[in-house]
Amino acid sequence: MNMAFLRNPVAIGIALLALLVIVANTLVIVPETRQAVLLRFQRPIGTVNRFQPGETFGRTGAGMILKMPFVDRVIWVDKRVLDVELDNQPVLSTDQLRLEVDAFARFRVVDPLLAAISTGFTANTEQRVADQLRPILGSALRNELGKRQFAALLSPERGQVMDNIQAGLDRVARQYGVQIVDVRIRHADLPSGSPLESALRRMGTARRQEALTIEAQGLKQAQIIRADADAQAARVYAESFNRDAQFYDFYRAMQSYRYSFGADGDDERGGTSIIMSPRTNDYLREFEGRR
Repeated sequence: MNMAFLRNPVAIGIALLALLVIVANTLVIVPETRQAVLLRFQRPIGTVNRFQPGETFGRTGAGMILKMPFVDRVIWVDKRVLDVELDNQPVLSTDQLRLEVDAFARFRVVDPLLAAISTGFTANTEQRVADQLRPILGSALRNELGKRQFAALLSPERGQVMDNIQAGLDRVARQYGVQIVDVRIRHADLPSGSPLESALRRMGTARRQEALTIEAQGLKQAQIIRADADAQAARVYAESFNRDAQFYDFYRAMQSYRYSFGADGDDERGGTSIIMSPRTNDYLREFEGRR
């Protein structure tokens, strides 16, 4: 009977096909770019090639593994950095401007088992994780941008805004076995049409009011500085007068002569000739010398 079986090419073909199917369901090759979650009767029994920080390409857990045919199942999870995008997300800033924000986040699945559990052990784990992260990213954007004015997105403060959004999103994403690598806002625009024109008018009015406030503060500060300088000058004059009254009189007289006679060559000063007797006028007594 065995000889007859061996002589039957159909039987041999069926046996080889069955063996090939068993081998194909026993041997699994895990590539470097993917992580594998092994399930037995829909219960996780382990992971293969899980992401490890600082790992060297070619020295990970990738390679050939064995599983029980027709009993074990493999769920594949991408090991590379992935993207989740958010388009036209409405956000209200603190200066009551309605913005339309386009943003994206880059993430990596660092715990494939937790990611598979959060998606119900279904196929396309990465896509389902991205679908779960999208509303969380929108909520993080609204929470952070709702605390700031629109001008913050046009200033160096934008970097701090991105860091805060990334930190808040990463805390929530950890429950899905995901690490947030980066968050960026592509652009934040005001709605076109009448809302845009109204917003621009409000922004112009706010900037003019801010300029007037800064100008008033500058004038106030200038007056304070000028008053302090005048008070300090008066104090210095008073101290010098108290120390040497004669020298003070001489110094003030020299200043008066210089101004009256135009010693600096300024036409606006000292343009009038003065003729008076030095004997009968105390104004020119410093020219007579000390007695």
